[in-house]
Amino acid sequence: MTTAPEATTTTELGLDIRPVAGNIGAEIHGVDLTQPLDPGIVAEIRATLLKWRVVFFRDQHITQAQHVAFAKAFGEPTPGHPTLPSAFPEHPEILLLDSHALPGTGKPASGMDGAPNIESNWHTDVTFIENPPMGSILRGVIVPPYGGDTQWTNLVLAYEELSEPIRDLVDGLHAVHHNSLPIKRGEVPGELAKVFLGNGIRSVHPVVRVHPETGEKALFVNPNFTSHIVELTRAEGRHLLDLLYAHLAQSAFTVRFRWEPGSIAFWDNRATAHLAPTDVPPGARRSMQRITITGDVPKGPDGFTSYRLDT
Repeated sequence: MTTAPEATTTTELGLDIRPVAGNIGAEIHGVDLTQPLDPGIVAEIRATLLKWRVVFFRDQHITQAQHVAFAKAFGEPTPGHPTLPSAFPEHPEILLLDSHALPGTGKPASGMDGAPNIESNWHTDVTFIENPPMGSILRGVIVPPYGGDTQWTNLVLAYEELSEPIRDLVDGLHAVHHNSLPIKRGEVPGELAKVFLGNGIRSVHPVVRVHPETGEKALFVNPNFTSHIVELTRAEGRHLLDLLYAHLAQSAFTVRFRWEPGSIAFWDNRATAHLAPTDVPPGARRSMQRITITGDVPKGPDGFTSYRLDT
């Protein structure tokens, strides 16, 4: 008879780890993020992040300064976004993501219920720069009464579940990523498009990256930012990318998180992609604040190192 795994695990320092889905995601209880963290606690949170790819905290009603301090325990926060302005001059590390405002600016948005008409695609944050963020920490400030969940997918498992011939193929491929702005209905306000696109930032990354801490291989393409595969024709590349996008979105690789006020999600940007919600109820508001942590330059299984393209 097979014994079912425990639903929770208590670490030596008292953290209560509760897996949320079978292959990705765990809630961490028993820590107060309003207080400075002991190095041992930081190490346990990092270990849990590496194992479960994304970790969640509940009832953490922290200030912006405490949000920044939490991020600094794991690395150096980046500016809120490479091209978007910050809505918080006193905390430029924080990016505002508000359903009633243009991203980053806090200015009212046009379109249905004030939300910009931007598609929600699976994506890994800011992959158009040479060294995409190591991780992202998102805090729920205003949460709708229902709807507005975020989903994550495990890109290590997605790679491992590919057939061997496809793994062998993608191990040696490289792709261009750029700061595109996918449009859902009509047109995104011109001001936002101009600011987000900037000078058209582009970088070349391996299609499979080697995780710098675990040594695992993970898919490193996403429909938001991946333009094309360098070694293939555009038609061949589109077919392969479509295959990979459909594959990584399989429900077995994913977790869905129900936000509450004071909830925090911290994900490993080197091993996950995520999907922003499209089901915020009409008239409701969803306001989140995000910090990203500086990452390393990706490396591929073939030894390739990412680089930025001249614009």
